Amino acid sequence: MLIGVTKEIKVHEYRVGLTPTSVREFVSHGHGVLVETNAGIGIGSSDEVYRAAGAQIAATPAEIFAKADLIVKVKEPQAAERKLLRPDQILFTYLHLAPDPEQTRDLVNSGAVCVAYETVTDGQGGLPLLAPMSQVAGRLSIQAGAAALERTKGGRGILLGGVPGVAPAKVVVIGGGVVGENAIYMALGMAADVTVLDRNVGVLARLAHRFGAALKTVYSTKASIEEYVLQADLVVGGVLVAGAEAPKLVTRDMVQRMKPGSVLVDVAIDQGGCFETSHPTTHAEPTYVVDGVVHYCVANMPGAVPHTSTYALNNVTLPYALALADKGYQQALLENSNFLEGLNVYKGKVTYKAVADDLGYEYTDPRVALGA
Repeated sequence: MLIGVTKEIKVHEYRVGLTPTSVREFVSHGHGVLVETNAGIGIGSSDEVYRAAGAQIAATPAEIFAKADLIVKVKEPQAAERKLLRPDQILFTYLHLAPDPEQTRDLVNSGAVCVAYETVTDGQGGLPLLAPMSQVAGRLSIQAGAAALERTKGGRGILLGGVPGVAPAKVVVIGGGVVGENAIYMALGMAADVTVLDRNVGVLARLAHRFGAALKTVYSTKASIEEYVLQADLVVGGVLVAGAEAPKLVTRDMVQRMKPGSVLVDVAIDQGGCFETSHPTTHAEPTYVVDGVVHYCVANMPGAVPHTSTYALNNVTLPYALALADKGYQQALLENSNFLEGLNVYKGKVTYKAVADDLGYEYTDPRVALGA
């Protein structure tokens, strides 16, 4: 099989679908790999490094889309890339379709086989291909939030950890999953005053056991969210409903009543965001202000640290990508029900229920679509 790797074109996106190490694995399995020139420059890997790993170098993305059987990317295909997709071509990348009707429409019309990293499961309620980027984004959320709190960035002028005699910033983390746990880790490490809200008492117990008395745990309700958000200097939104649009937990009214110069970091923005006042931003212009509150809503946060992110991502995606190449998509998906959860669009059909429900498409069971 011929695997194609294009240079990511989303604003300030420096990650790449395959590292040279991963390319070498594909080549050792008897596959060809076609990499767009300078695709790996953001992780410090030149065309020469990819050639040494066994890849061929293509001058344009059009050449790759025209030839490759399997396209491995990081971010969802942009409009120009979606026009290049072919019927029966396999696309393996993050998609985040629920809040993106235009992308969904284009993928349905393409006739391609579209497998999303973020909905592949592990059989235990986890999302193994989303987890490493959630770890990165959770940790970055505190770095970004701490910077946004600086007065020069529009914030309240508060140092996250304070100093002796001056109280630290109050950090509220909504959602105790992978994003939340990593945000807590960083915020406590910077000596902030940290509270986490979650609706799962088991999650709260696990976090309390890990972080001890330094972390305050609160059961999440509308009332408790309002209470703690209004006290906060920095709020990190890390809620997730797999494959579906994120719930809006912080309302516009709450934002209007927050402290001037406080900061919201919406890590759920890929899935539509969990703050009512959120809209996607880029690393070029990461923040905006609503009612005196600084919003950081970058939709590809891990792209800021592409070396760490790309290698962490490849550590988990490589076995799945190899399965697609070695076995073909039908066998690879049908023999692994957790991998099958990743099939979002198949030859004009929407095969992930949350996406179909959110965007008004008829849902087709993926096993039925694949003819099982």
